[in-house]
Amino acid sequence: MLRTTASPIFSSFRGKPKTPRLIFKAYSVLLEDTPPTARRNASTNLTTLHQGPPTSAYVHLPFCRKRCHYCDFPILALGTSSASNTFHKERQEVEDDPRITNYVNLLVREINATRTDFDTNPDLKTVFFGGGTPSLVPPKLVSLVLETLSSSFGLCPDAEISMEMDPGTFGGEKLKELMEIGVNRVSLGVQAFQDELLKACGRAHGVSEVYEAIEIVKTCGVENWSMDLISSLPHQTLEMWEESLRLAIESQPSHVSVYDLQVEQGTKFGNVYTPGQSPLPSETQSAEFYKTASSMLRGAGYEHYEVSSYSKEGFKCKHNLIYWKNKPFYAFGLGSASYVGGLRFSRPRRLKEYTNYVYDLENGAANWCGDGSVDLKDVATDIIMLSFRTSKGLELKEFGEAFGRKVVNSICKVYEPYVESGHIVCLDDMRREVMSDEFKKLVGNDEVKIEDHVRYLRLRDPDGFLLSNELISLAFGVISP
Repeated sequence: MLRTTASPIFSSFRGKPKTPRLIFKAYSVLLEDTPPTARRNASTNLTTLHQGPPTSAYVHLPFCRKRCHYCDFPILALGTSSASNTFHKERQEVEDDPRITNYVNLLVREINATRTDFDTNPDLKTVFFGGGTPSLVPPKLVSLVLETLSSSFGLCPDAEISMEMDPGTFGGEKLKELMEIGVNRVSLGVQAFQDELLKACGRAHGVSEVYEAIEIVKTCGVENWSMDLISSLPHQTLEMWEESLRLAIESQPSHVSVYDLQVEQGTKFGNVYTPGQSPLPSETQSAEFYKTASSMLRGAGYEHYEVSSYSKEGFKCKHNLIYWKNKPFYAFGLGSASYVGGLRFSRPRRLKEYTNYVYDLENGAANWCGDGSVDLKDVATDIIMLSFRTSKGLELKEFGEAFGRKVVNSICKVYEPYVESGHIVCLDDMRREVMSDEFKKLVGNDEVKIEDHVRYLRLRDPDGFLLSNELISLAFGVISP
């Protein structure tokens, strides 16, 4: 699952990436206190941008062999064996596990009970199976989910279908079966290349299984595959981190995701560790980890297109870009969160409550896309937060059309010192850099429409990304003084 948070120094890992923490409402009922021009613009432009039918779906498969020490996601632990030669026996046990079969049947019921009111329903272009450890689910059940999605919403022949997979949970035969039913992108949860770190995290696999999984992925001919790594782990040194990055690069994935550990209350790590205190790295050390990742991965030919994401040319994760671009998406399964029609809705995290939700949905007693409201200020700050995560940055012209010229001018003024220091980069409509002295002149001239000269504001890699919290907070202060 993909999670975005503004609290850590940059991007934080709380198990696996989760869907952005956004709570949107239909924009026709935004802030009554907002000036008429901004309110009118918001209700038209943002409705057009965010209320169309989704073309993406997130599917939560919550099964794991065991709960990792940092994980606070909704999962169902199946148990595990430490002996790698029991893989085929474990697979048979998983194939016959009624907990998996019953859950998938419940998931299918939820999909079938989801009725949309859109005039047109374009086929899905991306599907992302997250967890949990989706690779524990038998291919025949994954196929059932895909068939149900296709029947309910349509599925493009060339859709990106991603699956999170952990080392030690699949072999060549299983991966080939998954590829045959449409899975064409693998997200491999490696996390580290040191056995002592994997053990300290409570991971169910070791380094030997990491290498086995990489070989399986390559042998099966998966061209589009990503590797997940975690920095700032307990007892992790810079030398260990450099080794993990080097070995990841040597493995030649088409995509690498790098997350900084975030210690959550209620987890095993949360009970024994305090962020910034040994054996966890200090904030300065964590920043050095981030800079090292940026330097090594970019030096190896990966584009740093999102704060925690690096890809080779042509291999950006299309599904995750839906999140960063603020576009709508369906979500199904335990604890999953959808964003449809301008509304953000999270399903129950406990299996019993989720089962009751599906029953109510089937009987018309539950709303699959939720309800609630959010004001224009929340919308604006969410857009800034997500935009600053990407290498594209914040598009000022579009933002100004939605929220008004005064808001754009105020944001530019508060960011002027950071443009001068080089933490924020200004770009024109041709993506050429606008120098700080020129930006200063534009900000100082109230007669000039800044967005006609500066099309984008983006954070510089890596130093700007490392200041993202402070910079986003400044924007919050302008929008909600």
